[in-house]
Amino acid sequence: MAPKIFIDGEHGTTGLQIRQRLAERRDLQMLSIPEAERRNAAMREDMLNSADIAILCLPDDASIEAAKMTEGNNSVRLLDASTAFRVDPDWAYGFAEMDKAQADRIKAARHVSNPGCYPTGAIGLIRPLRAAGIIPDGYPVSVNAVSGYTGGGKAMIAQMEDASREDHIASPNFVYGLTLKHKHVPEMKVHGLLDRAPLFSPSVGRFPQGMIVQVPLFLEDLKGGQTVETIHKVLVEHYAGQSIVDVVPLDVSARLPRVDAVELAGKDTMKLFVFGTPGQPHVNLVALLDNLGKGASGAAVQNMDLMLAA
Repeated sequence: MAPKIFIDGEHGTTGLQIRQRLAERRDLQMLSIPEAERRNAAMREDMLNSADIAILCLPDDASIEAAKMTEGNNSVRLLDASTAFRVDPDWAYGFAEMDKAQADRIKAARHVSNPGCYPTGAIGLIRPLRAAGIIPDGYPVSVNAVSGYTGGGKAMIAQMEDASREDHIASPNFVYGLTLKHKHVPEMKVHGLLDRAPLFSPSVGRFPQGMIVQVPLFLEDLKGGQTVETIHKVLVEHYAGQSIVDVVPLDVSARLPRVDAVELAGKDTMKLFVFGTPGQPHVNLVALLDNLGKGASGAAVQNMDLMLAA
C-alpha cells in the first residue's frame, strides 16, 4: 500500500511547492483538507494521525500544536518546515549532505526538522571547515545573504507584486533583520558547529526565487596555513559521494564574471564556490540555491524520500 502523506499547511507557499513536486508521484497517497476546512481542528487532527508522514508547513506555534496532536501515535512521522524544532536534539536535522551520517539519522528519525533557506547555505559552507578544525573557536563568522522574495511567504509576495497595496515594497533590494536577532542565527550556530553566534545580515531582492549566501574569511586567522586551494579541497572531500551539493571547481570559479542569484531557481540542488586570489589574505565562500528548492520545499521532498526509504 502506498504511504499516506499529509501536508498540514498545503495552501501556503512552501506547502504549494511541495504539492507541485509530488503531483505526478504515483507511489504516494496524498491526504488533503479542503481549503475551506483548513481551520477545522478535528479534521486536521484526524488527518495528522492518519498519515504515515505529516509534513508541517506552518508557523512555529501551529507546528508545536500539530506535534502535540500526534503524541503517543508512533505510526505517524513528522517533517516540520518551521523553525520550531531546528535546534531540538530530539529532532533530526534535515540537511542530509551536511555530514556522512546525517542521511541515516533522517531515515531512522520519527521527527525531522527541515532546515531554513539561509542556514542551508551558511551551514553548507561553515560546517566542513569547523569539522576539519580550520575555523578556530572564537572566530567572528559573518554571513551575508540575499533571497528571492517568496521566502517571505504570501504576505511578502503580495507586498512585492501588488503595486496597489498601501504597504507595497517598490525597492529592488532591501536589508532587513536590522536588530541582528534573526530566527536563523541559533540554527546556524548549532549546526554550523560554531561556539560563537555568527553575525547574519539578510536581504531580499526583486526576484521570486533564488538565493546567494556569502561567508568571507581571513585566511591568516584560520588554522593550518590555509589557502584558496586547501579550503576548496576540504569542501570537495566533505561533499564527495553525493549529487545534491556541487562544489564548483576552482578553475571554473576563477573564470566567472558574476554569480547570478536566480541560476538555480526551480532546482533542488546547491552550488558552493570558493573565490579568492592565490597569495591574497582573503577567501569568499558562496552558496547558491533556490530559497524554495533546497532551501525549503525541495529539501522537504528529499527528506520525505529518505524517511520512506527506512
